[in-house]
Amino acid sequence: MAETRRRLRSGTVVLGGMGVIAAALTSCGSDPDRRCVDRDSYTYEGYKIVADRNCKSGSGSGSSYGKGGKKKTRGSDAAWYYDADTDDGYADYGTFSRSEAVDRGGFGCSGSGGG
Repeated sequence: MAETRRRLRSGTVVLGGMGVIAAALTSCGSDPDRRCVDRDSYTYEGYKIVADRNCKSGSGSGSSYGKGGKKKTRGSDAAWYYDADTDDGYADYGTFSRSEAVDRGGFGCSGSGGG
């Protein structure tokens, strides 16, 4: 009977360890928090958050320029703004670079880490 208990304990340790590894791997692969903001709207409160449809659906930044380099008349100069503090429809202290936002790190991510 003591042998059965040892097997259960070691199996529990292995399964628990696999959970930690899975959490570390998935935390780095997830997309950082992002908001669609108007780049031309910066004030002391930050960038004004606009509807997501104004930004490209991909992970890159949006652009308000159409074919031939002519500025579009509709909307604003919208772009994705990552890992920002948000308050009352404004976002600040973030980055327009997705890769920089990912490199800020979390558990299991490569890069500089937190600070």
